[in-house]
Amino acid sequence: MKTVDLNDKYVKGFVESEELAALQAFVEVAHERMQNKTALGSDYLGWLDWPSEMDEAELTRIEEAAQKIREKADVLVVIGIGGSYLGTKAVNELLGSSFGFGETEIIYAGQNISGKYMEDLLTYIKGKNVALNVISKSGTTTEPAIAFRMLRTWMYETYGEEAKDRIFATTDETGGALRKNVDANGYTSFVIPGDVGGRYSVLTAVGLLPLAAAGVDIRALLKGAEQAEQELQAVDLSSNAAYTYAAYRQILNSRGFSVEVLASFEPSMSAFHEWWKQLFGESEGKQGKGIFPASVVYSTDLHSMGQYMQNGRRMLFETMIRFTEDQQKSQIPFDENDEDGLNYLTDKTLHEVNMQALEATALAHVEGGVPVITLDVGKIDAHHVGYLIYFFMKSCAMSAYLSGVNPFDQPGVELYKQNMFELLGKPGYEKKD
Repeated sequence: MKTVDLNDKYVKGFVESEELAALQAFVEVAHERMQNKTALGSDYLGWLDWPSEMDEAELTRIEEAAQKIREKADVLVVIGIGGSYLGTKAVNELLGSSFGFGETEIIYAGQNISGKYMEDLLTYIKGKNVALNVISKSGTTTEPAIAFRMLRTWMYETYGEEAKDRIFATTDETGGALRKNVDANGYTSFVIPGDVGGRYSVLTAVGLLPLAAAGVDIRALLKGAEQAEQELQAVDLSSNAAYTYAAYRQILNSRGFSVEVLASFEPSMSAFHEWWKQLFGESEGKQGKGIFPASVVYSTDLHSMGQYMQNGRRMLFETMIRFTEDQQKSQIPFDENDEDGLNYLTDKTLHEVNMQALEATALAHVEGGVPVITLDVGKIDAHHVGYLIYFFMKSCAMSAYLSGVNPFDQPGVELYKQNMFELLGKPGYEKKD
């Protein structure tokens, strides 16, 4: 079985084979320009060959820094917003325990400006051994910059000069406020590649350092992504699941299915859904275009959103992620009284029941007029997750190109910042009469 495979049996009834064939020529042009790095936004295509080109010395340095963090800290506070933290959270929560954390607990700051959240965080870390990993290319993004200022102050008040050995920065190689701070204070630092945008950066030091500190096998993660890099270079839609996924998305969108719901049957996928939503939302949502990304976790959300999915407005399509291997083999026991009527499930594993719930849901939703794309992933481990990350990045870029937009800019997020700076009285942003 492929590491990630696309099953299209529940979407074929909504898409004509001729429509897929008609997109092949556009896929070929976009693919060639991506591979040659001449496509729109080509300055940010560094992620394409990152898994195979990752510098061994830098990877070793990341592992050594992660070991240092584990030795010094019970808790690592990752300070960042958007792509600076979502990938880390996605991988760590998917690969970690549902109840607890890895070798070092990872918590997050700088992804909001909530006073309650910050006070709760400061209360939580009091008395713990703490390290910081601040992640920002510029160092001036409002939310993480505020969080870093507050937490840096707390670190020096708590540890004195030792604080500088507990602060790790991932930032621009040469410029920006954070790089200046790093150089002035001697913090250990890593580089955000200049040709990799935030939402495509989880496989760089942005994600690798905190994930290694949490105990994730980052080499296996990269190997999975490298396998995807090699396998997803085929240009033919019949041989490239990532491109087929992109093509199906655009065809469905053209037919009025403008909302995509990513659905999984694993609660540990919740944070991964958030990473996926940023990836596709920021990459495609511009020029009045784009498929709106939403997500659900089944079977939980079948008891809340299931009604809408079945009988609501028909502008939705679903992409279901199915982990095919039963890794836990938790069996349902026999009960002599059988008061709950569940003895027919005796000795079945929870995975078996969960997979039948997935199949039943897909059948019901297709019958209700919802196209369903299924992505089969072998199992939950670092290798498969690395592959899945690269799969989505490659398909997202192709999907954006097929809709005629630059996958790597985000001009729409600047307006709220300008308005906020004006309201807060930031120098240079004074309100004009």
